Amino acid sequence: MVPFFEPLRVRGTRHRLRRALRRGRHLPAVLLALVAMALAVGGGTPRPEAPATTVAAARARPPVVVRPVSVPVRIADAATVRLLRPGDRVDVIAAPNSALGEAGEARVVATGARVAEVPHPGETRSDGGALVVLSVPRATAAALAGAGVTSQLAVAVC
Repeated sequence: MVPFFEPLRVRGTRHRLRRALRRGRHLPAVLLALVAMALAVGGGTPRPEAPATTVAAARARPPVVVRPVSVPVRIADAATVRLLRPGDRVDVIAAPNSALGEAGEARVVATGARVAEVPHPGETRSDGGALVVLSVPRATAAALAGAGVTSQLAVAVC
């Protein structure tokens, strides 16, 4: 025979947290859950605050959009140009023109330039160079044009 007992009255789950805090038995678990939830919502790691002047300056100026321009560049080695495909990223290196008797070291003129167009097979000069169209910021385009006149240009694929 089953003994008589009071019927179970199940209250809604919305009062569980309040009851657990009142009883104090599950307090460490509840606090740990609340901290984990706060870290998940907040991102987990504190970020260093930027100085007020930097934040104010960033709000005052709209971001500058640098629109790339296309610039044709004569690369000295046509075999290197045949390895390129549109969309590739290259660094352009200017080496002093030894035919003109220039001395000096090679320098990087453009970094991360995007290849827009490459020549079709057979479109090379008699001296072995090939023309490539690169997409770069306007200031870099001016530097490339100047370096193309005074130096031999080479590319390194990024």
